[in-house]
Amino acid sequence: MDIIQQIDTDFIENNTDFVELITELKNKFSSDSILVPMRHHHDFPNPVVKEDSTLLLMPAWNPGQEAGVKIVTVSPENGQYDLPSIQGTYLYLDAVKGSIKAIMEAKSLTVKRTASASALASSYLSRTNASSLLMIGTGALSVNLIKAHASVRPIKQVYVWGRNFEKAQIIVEKLKNEDFKIEAVETIEEKIKNVDIISCATLSRTPLVLGEYLQEGQHLDLVGAYKKDTREADNDCVIRSSVYIDTYQGGLKESGDIVLPLKEGVLKEEDIQADLFELCSGSKKGRKNDQEITFFKSVGHALEDLAAATYYYNKYTNE
Repeated sequence: MDIIQQIDTDFIENNTDFVELITELKNKFSSDSILVPMRHHHDFPNPVVKEDSTLLLMPAWNPGQEAGVKIVTVSPENGQYDLPSIQGTYLYLDAVKGSIKAIMEAKSLTVKRTASASALASSYLSRTNASSLLMIGTGALSVNLIKAHASVRPIKQVYVWGRNFEKAQIIVEKLKNEDFKIEAVETIEEKIKNVDIISCATLSRTPLVLGEYLQEGQHLDLVGAYKKDTREADNDCVIRSSVYIDTYQGGLKESGDIVLPLKEGVLKEEDIQADLFELCSGSKKGRKNDQEITFFKSVGHALEDLAAATYYYNKYTNE
């Protein structure tokens, strides 16, 4: 029996080159051979804490080459056990024999691939000379989004905003030795008009990015607000922008940033310019001119997990 490799958080954190990982994602999105069923979503009772838990299964299969499934549990009351509410594992499979090749820690893998997907979109949608970034949010994604965006654009200045200013300062401290200048800001309004890229990764239920502040040529990257009743950008942002999504499969159904404007008639499905499959394959174009405001909404996709798992497995085994 083949040895099952164990790939942990430390390996993923210490062996990520965003340019390489973004290229892996681009190759996967350019392919028409990868099979990605709809994710399985199951809520089940958890009477001990009197709050339902959720099981998510996200499979992807590249016939004859690689396959995998991400298994995630969401237990909202885990704080009382000093555990994160979201926990997960990725099973990387032999697509021919069906055996397990590796077990990977899924949180770091997910964070890296999510940031890479945003940067991949930015490579098509932001201006090529984009040099400034406003990061809204101070969670695990923020550092990775900043680094990923800086790997595809010549970022020289970064601003960080969070509801907790001290957390924003922690992000600044973590990135103080990077090639760009970085500072924490106390309000979104003070810098949002002055940056080329706005990246937002929060759990906000109400819009933080308001269309009235957007300027010509900006790129808006929305990664948080993963539920149908939550959103990070208001309707004015949608009205003023060219809208792109990571995939039609999930993007049209899972986040309030797209679902609510569709429901309210502010946005029509035919108004959406393209998804990452179309951008990466070249069947549709990204940014049209330097004046256009571009809006990208990401909800995540199992193809991204498979791309990241392939990348880290090959790094780990030196294949």
